[in-house]
Amino acid sequence: MVTHSKFDSAMSSSLLDSNMRLPYRYKTFTSKTQYQMVLSTLHKLQESGFYWGAITGKEANAMLAAETTGTFLVRDSSDNRHLFTLSVKTASGTKNLRIQCDTASFYLQTDPKNIQSVPHFDCVLKLVHYYMPQSKGNTRSGNMYYIYSGGEKIPLELIKPLSCSLSTLQHLCRKTVNGHLDISSKRDQLPHPLKEFLQEYDAPI
Repeated sequence: MVTHSKFDSAMSSSLLDSNMRLPYRYKTFTSKTQYQMVLSTLHKLQESGFYWGAITGKEANAMLAAETTGTFLVRDSSDNRHLFTLSVKTASGTKNLRIQCDTASFYLQTDPKNIQSVPHFDCVLKLVHYYMPQSKGNTRSGNMYYIYSGGEKIPLELIKPLSCSLSTLQHLCRKTVNGHLDISSKRDQLPHPLKEFLQEYDAPI
């Protein structure tokens, strides 16, 4: 077992920007691979503009209360055994969904009433994008994921992230490029600095 306290500040200085917000908690990782997966995801979340860090569920509910259905954000989990939570405004109010993390992937916490298999991803951004209706790789037609809350069966759809910061023009362009599969297939032809810039954040959201 590999244990890192608060994502191991000693390593974070070399892998992450010094001004990155790190979840204040202890987390035991099963391997260096899992640790690096979490660090990579955290870095991309910091770039996303909709990662709100250590806000509480109550604060997330208040911020999403006046938003339209489908608005969402990612925050640190209030449960110290977990890392991230997806808060989303639904037709039945704001729901907070814990994002589970195993040895090689992230996935939404399953509900005993949900008989569907839950897809796994190596990055939280890929998980979020999967549940967005405009996702080109989303083949969930007729296979909607549902939240079970208070006896209700609520469809989960992520429409619009709630931004906590303004994105740079470069980042907006990068997201646009990432959203075009035909461009993505030609990345090897791009100059190395540009390829690196795209690889640092490979999501279209």
